[in-house]
Amino acid sequence: MRDRRLHLHLATWLGQWPAGKGLHVVGSWRRSHPAWDGRLRPAIAVTTGESTVLSVPPDRVTGVRELARRSEALLPALPAAVGQPSGWVVHDDVFRWSTAPAPLPEIGEWVAPTTLGLPSWLRLFDRPVLVVRDDRGRYLAGVGIKRHDPFGQELAVGTVPTARGRGLARCLVAQAARRVLDEGAVPTYLHDRANAASARVAEAAGFPDRGWGSYGVYPG
Repeated sequence: MRDRRLHLHLATWLGQWPAGKGLHVVGSWRRSHPAWDGRLRPAIAVTTGESTVLSVPPDRVTGVRELARRSEALLPALPAAVGQPSGWVVHDDVFRWSTAPAPLPEIGEWVAPTTLGLPSWLRLFDRPVLVVRDDRGRYLAGVGIKRHDPFGQELAVGTVPTARGRGLARCLVAQAARRVLDEGAVPTYLHDRANAASARVAEAAGFPDRGWGSYGVYPG
């Protein structure tokens, strides 16, 4: 582990970290309580490639451990195994973090998530979000911070289609990452493995791919 903040974040967020080789199913009360947006995250895993910690509600540990003995069946059956048989999806993401964001220009401004003209996904946040707007005040791109715990905060970024390709997202991600570090936490960044555009943003903003991943059960 290269950063104590990341160690503390994963231990807090998952319920255990680190772990030995292989898959370790652990129980955490956090999987039974609302997350940053008021919705459940009943299963979350982080893997280094050799070691994986899968966090589930304490009363689901035994059943998920049984399921995990058949690795090919784990992800398709995981929603039902944690009590969400329908309408929930499994994400399989690249997990990144940064302690040295790229020195890109600070182009965004921090505004309330209730500010008029912001997309609905940014209005889920309960603290200021980072946005860039055009000269007419129209939203172009933004970043929200998912404050999972005092030690780790995940960045979410989005750009309107007409503004893509300008480097806005990478600048905003680096700017937000510096704020998270200034507040004493480590910024993380997750994206779908097939999302090449998001991967390019992460790399350019100073979030390298270390071969780590994350999967879990999320609201549909």
